Amino acid sequence: MSSMEVTAWHQLYNSMHAQQDRRPFSKKTLRRIASFARPHRRRLALFILLSIVSAVLAVATPVLAGRVVDAIVGGSAVTLIAQLAVLIAVIALAEAGVGLVTRYLSASIGEGVIVDLRTAVYDHVQRMPVAFFTRTRTGALVSRLNNDVIGAQRAFSDILSNVVGSFVTLVLALAVMISLSWQITLLSLVLLPVFVLPARRMGSKLARLEREAADHDAAMGTQMTERFSAAGATLIKLFGRPSDESAEFARRASRVRDIGVRTAMTQEVFITALTLVSALALALVYGLGGFFAIGGTLEAGAVVALAMLLTRLYAPLTSLAGARVEVMSALVSFDRVFEVLDLKPLIEEKPDARTVPEGPVSVEFDGVGFGYPSADKVSLASLEEVATLDTRGGERVLHDVSFRAEPGRMVALVGSSGAGKSTIAQLLPRLYDVDEGAVRLSGVDVRDLTADSVRETIGMVTQDGHLFHESVRANLRLARPEATDEELWDALRRARLDDLIAAMPDGLDTIVGERGYRLSGGERQRLTIARLLLARPQVVILDEATAHLDSTSEAAVQAALGEALSGRTAVVIAHRLSTIQAADLILVVEAGQVVERGTHAELLAEGGRYAELHRTQFDSSPTSEPNERELALESQPTP
Repeated sequence: MSSMEVTAWHQLYNSMHAQQDRRPFSKKTLRRIASFARPHRRRLALFILLSIVSAVLAVATPVLAGRVVDAIVGGSAVTLIAQLAVLIAVIALAEAGVGLVTRYLSASIGEGVIVDLRTAVYDHVQRMPVAFFTRTRTGALVSRLNNDVIGAQRAFSDILSNVVGSFVTLVLALAVMISLSWQITLLSLVLLPVFVLPARRMGSKLARLEREAADHDAAMGTQMTERFSAAGATLIKLFGRPSDESAEFARRASRVRDIGVRTAMTQEVFITALTLVSALALALVYGLGGFFAIGGTLEAGAVVALAMLLTRLYAPLTSLAGARVEVMSALVSFDRVFEVLDLKPLIEEKPDARTVPEGPVSVEFDGVGFGYPSADKVSLASLEEVATLDTRGGERVLHDVSFRAEPGRMVALVGSSGAGKSTIAQLLPRLYDVDEGAVRLSGVDVRDLTADSVRETIGMVTQDGHLFHESVRANLRLARPEATDEELWDALRRARLDDLIAAMPDGLDTIVGERGYRLSGGERQRLTIARLLLARPQVVILDEATAHLDSTSEAAVQAALGEALSGRTAVVIAHRLSTIQAADLILVVEAGQVVERGTHAELLAEGGRYAELHRTQFDSSPTSEPNERELALESQPTP
């Protein structure tokens, strides 16, 4: 493939893949880009210098080739021709070497920027509140870490190299061509619009086809992601229509196939046409140059040099013609990355934050009021894939909640669904910050504590028992990475899960599956309890940890929970009142307020909301009176 054809492909690709939106960018954006480039400034300087050297070498070769032809035609000494040939070879070697070094610098700078950007976005996202993740589409967020970061990277590799190298090559090539024949140079430039404009028009057409194909690919990807998960596959088998699913998938796949054929043919027609233009341009140079050479106004070597320089001229002109599109595309990518970085985390650690005081830990809620943040404070419309953000939010869901759990004591929260129990539990490990009042550990506001010390002090088991698609060992070591295998087995034993894991062929290396679906509900919960035991927290939060288990699984989980709660300060959210009758304090929460408090016996005697809940449960399930398994929390030894 000739140099012109390569340039044609490059221009066509850039026109197809340029970002279509043209959001304005500011000097602030450029300064932030410079801040990411600063750590690589020495390599950037060397990269620009070598790009200039490469451009000079690219123009030198055609000039020397012309001199070789003149030397042959003029009957010069063989030694001169040999010297020129050797010099051309040396320049070729130098150009190859410079090209390799330039490519290495381009790759190292670009990949370095990718690492810096991805790390910055990943670290920033990790600091975002839970509300951010409940609103954001995971695919859109991952796209920022992949597609947009790679688009931004091109500003430091392809674009910078093309602009610098193309500009120097263009200036030198034009200067040499004009010095050889300004007439041929001028006529050569007349064909440039025929070379550049079709690329723009074809590029736009191909971009539309590619966007449509990308939409279908995304839809197929979403369909596969949802249907190929354990939960999605189960749902389709139970309620779905596999034939309809297959037909829809085939329809989209067929459309992508049709677009692929059209794209291939459009590209081939475009490249064929530009190859013809390239041939016509060379024919013009050789024809007109030959006419001048025969007339004695131009050397034969100059004709050869002009033909070779023509390829050096069209490539940078085409590259520079599309440079603005490429630059704008890269800046849009940077803006989309900076959008995420500009989202302010709602949970910030104070510079002078302290650790949780040593010794037994008490828990205190003091006049706590709280409302979930609105979307504009925690999310972006582009990440939710909506036109505008939902403005609802901020309404109070907790009102003047106050209670205290003494070290080693249990406080239980009961009430209707949606009353605010789980919200209370999320405020303790500081997944959210309160709007009014304070949450304290050992008398210190959690907002004044370091995140690490809060994380080490508090352990939480939720009702879904989430696990990663990794090994048992990896899921356990999330709590304590330095734990030995002996400590892992001890935690599993105390969680009543050691026999099950030991019976598996891979033992601790057993992959639990997506969200732990290879385990039963009770086994999954006991593994999360084992993880909590491994962490050795001083405060334990149980958020309806047995809500969706059958009686057999619940009994095993309750026994494991007895190990987790023994000797620790506990906040327990329970649906089954029989499991919390031994609590030191029971709080009845309704509509975000504590409406009753006391022990089991005291609340029954009052005959209020707790007595009503108790009566409803046991009247509808007369066999669910407390038994030895349900009261296992009382009898477990201190670990």
